[in-house]
Amino acid sequence: MLRVLRMGVAVLGVAIFALCGLRPAEAACRLVTATHSADSKAAAAQSSRALAVQSAYDLKNARRWSHVTMSARKVKGDPFWKAVRPDGVPADAQLKPDLVSARFYTTCFTGVVVPYVCTTGSAVCGY
Repeated sequence: MLRVLRMGVAVLGVAIFALCGLRPAEAACRLVTATHSADSKAAAAQSSRALAVQSAYDLKNARRWSHVTMSARKVKGDPFWKAVRPDGVPADAQLKPDLVSARFYTTCFTGVVVPYVCTTGSAVCGY
C-alpha cells in the first residue's frame, strides 16, 4: 500500500511539472571578457582576470544563480583605442605566449598609450 501511495505522489509530481510548464533548474552559460592595462604584462593579466571574476559574480547576481563555474575561452584582444586600431590588435603588437588556465584564457598585447594590455575570456555557467 505504501508503495502505491509513493508511486501516486511521484506521478502527480511529474504531472504538475508537465501541466504548469515548470522544469528543473537548467544551467546557462555566457561569455565574459575583460580588458585591463598596466605597466607589466603580469599586472595587466592579473587585473583583467580579476575583472572577469567580478563580471562572473555580477552575472550570477543578475541571473539569480546560486552557483557559477568558469572555464577558459579564447577571445581576441580588445584594444581600448579602437579609433587607432579599428581592425583589432595587429600581429606585431601581440605578446606570446597566451596565458591559459582552467578558468581563464588571457591574450596580451602592447598598448597605444599604455605599456601592456590584456584581454581575458571565460565561459561563465550558472544554475
